[in-house]
Amino acid sequence: MRRPLKITLLTIGAVVAIPVLLLTTTSIVNVVATKSDLASIVPYGKLLPVDGRQMNVVDSGSGAETIVLLPGLGTAAPGLDFQPLVAELDDRYRVIAIEPFGTGLSDQTDAPRTAENISREVHEALQELGVERYVLMGHSIAGIYALEYSRMYADELIAFVGIDSSVPDQPGWDEPVPTDGLAELRDLGILRLLSAFSGDSYAGMPYDEHTKEQMRLLATKNSTAPTLLDEIGHSVANFASVSGATFPVTLPVLLFVVKDDAEVAGWVGLHERQAASVAQGTVIPLEGAHYLHHTRSAEIARDTTAFLDAVSVR
Repeated sequence: MRRPLKITLLTIGAVVAIPVLLLTTTSIVNVVATKSDLASIVPYGKLLPVDGRQMNVVDSGSGAETIVLLPGLGTAAPGLDFQPLVAELDDRYRVIAIEPFGTGLSDQTDAPRTAENISREVHEALQELGVERYVLMGHSIAGIYALEYSRMYADELIAFVGIDSSVPDQPGWDEPVPTDGLAELRDLGILRLLSAFSGDSYAGMPYDEHTKEQMRLLATKNSTAPTLLDEIGHSVANFASVSGATFPVTLPVLLFVVKDDAEVAGWVGLHERQAASVAQGTVIPLEGAHYLHHTRSAEIARDTTAFLDAVSVR
């Protein structure tokens, strides 16, 4: 009886030891690779003092009108992610891509990621740049922040342009996004391992290899850091804070929307209702995925210019 028991114990020990050994290895690899990643990040843009910290922005072009770009939730490097759209716009406009705290090269922060705090910080960055009148252009959840922003700083806004932007009370807004265990998976190296097998998410898009590599490095740095996790945790409360809200009726609003969104029923209709709440509102459906500026920047820039020209004529 002793020999079978010994074999059983050895087998159990091996079954337990192999995962432990693998996790130990991935953890060590992650620590070493993280240090290498941080050393490989190349600075870009400019750092501004905001709320006692440093916020990074990419400031391009020198047109008479200014467009301020705000990213969606989870965009690890907005200043790089928006490159295709900036390249289409900055011949005509001054374009400022904001990297809110916890994204890109901006600092982390312990200030709660409420729509009000994020709006205040973006405004402080623009004040540092001396920008007083501008078009706010935002992707995804930036549509929610823009509603709060327009409440706080309506007199400074020329227009709002949404890039498949979120709208109040959209289906699923009150469903929390689970983040438990993400930091632990990061520290164990599991997320890095999964990323290595996930392929090139920017394949076929207008980014060079250097930019894609920098976005990958910054995604590793920021995607499970405390600031982003806190912003995800505040997403339901941020949606609730603008429930039923509309933009000021005098603010021109242009909304680019994914034409056939299979995830949210009536997606275009929701934006048509939002556009109808202002005196000058337009919805332009486009074929593509949620990050429309990755593939449809030329059309977005063209139609934005036409819209803003029409607004200025009026």
